[in-house]
Amino acid sequence: MAGNRQLSLLLVLATLGAALILYRLASIGERHAKPVPSSRRRPGNSSPIHDAPVWRKRIVAVGDLHGDLSNARTVLRMANIIDGNDRWIAGNATLVQTGDIVDRGTGMNKERFERGHQPIWASLRSCVTDTIALYRLFQRLRDEARADGGDLYSILGNHEMMNALGDWRYVTQPDIETFGSLNNRQDALSEEGWIGQEWLANYTVTARVPLTPYDSPYHHLAFSHGSLRPDLDLLTPFPSNPNAIGHSLLAKAIHKPMPKPYPPYPYPGVPKDATQDELTIYGENGVMWWRGLATEDNEAKVCEWAKTLQNRLGVRRIIGGHTPNFEEIVSRCNGEVIIIDTGISKAYGGVLSALEIVYSLYEVEASSSRDAGDSAQELMISTEAQPRLQFNEVEEVTAMYRSDKRVLLDRRSGIVTF
Repeated sequence: MAGNRQLSLLLVLATLGAALILYRLASIGERHAKPVPSSRRRPGNSSPIHDAPVWRKRIVAVGDLHGDLSNARTVLRMANIIDGNDRWIAGNATLVQTGDIVDRGTGMNKERFERGHQPIWASLRSCVTDTIALYRLFQRLRDEARADGGDLYSILGNHEMMNALGDWRYVTQPDIETFGSLNNRQDALSEEGWIGQEWLANYTVTARVPLTPYDSPYHHLAFSHGSLRPDLDLLTPFPSNPNAIGHSLLAKAIHKPMPKPYPPYPYPGVPKDATQDELTIYGENGVMWWRGLATEDNEAKVCEWAKTLQNRLGVRRIIGGHTPNFEEIVSRCNGEVIIIDTGISKAYGGVLSALEIVYSLYEVEASSSRDAGDSAQELMISTEAQPRLQFNEVEEVTAMYRSDKRVLLDRRSGIVTF
């Protein structure tokens, strides 16, 4: 009897022990099942510990293409904008092309450019340009991008405006032949032609591209073909005023009847009814021709100009083409000025390149202090009334080249409030 009682007691104790173990396991499971905050930060570091931004925008900018479809395709594929069938694969990314799609072609060379930038009509007879194919490509990509949640900004370069005005010094004879005749080519560029209508509907002389979904100053990028001169009055309000002036000049230039182009006919010049602002925007100090941000040797002066433009235009960076560097994308003033013309066309023989800007916003804990951001970011803080949203921003600017070569030009991070 005593043995039976001891056995029963042992069974009870074993049962209680097993129940206690199961209870503790269940408790541990409950603690592990609690949700983890989605935006925890490392101590002393404003960067999030996860890879899930609440907002991400990718912007790719491509410089002067000058009639070279093959190299344009290579650059767009290299930047993961199009696939092998030339279809948009960049999702909701934004593509910016900074002008000079037209002219020159694949028969000139860098040495000819460096000797004087003055090709003559006879020297262009054998050059090949892909005007029709290039404009058709960007026309289609614009629709595909928007259907996929992305966008395409097209900038008018000085060569687009030259063609509109009848300055055809850099137009090749084979290019004219692809249209059938000189008259057919000019008709295509006119207000009634498909290229002229594309210019009027979708091309501007400047662009202000937002980085965030919030209406905040200084979270934009300025794009143009040439450099933006900081003391040019017509830049503001930006970009609406310069774009309206450029559109007006373009409309006058391609209004029928258009004068015969030079060469072989005499140069017609700008329209007789052009306003002073229209003459200025196309002049040597205008947004299509001025090169100061690229050619000024004094870096301090360029940075001073950049600061003036940032304050006047409400932008973070000023990006343009027009002045080629045949070896690399040029970053000045810690990436606040970037020149992206690298002579992509075989006419120059430069490097194939594209600029990538990736901007991300991450959630931060409610207890995070604005002091966690670096002092430079304090300039970016909006002063709007409550309620305000606070994020950790990360912006990376990268120059992309062939063979998967990538060069980080600038990286910024910090706490920002909208």
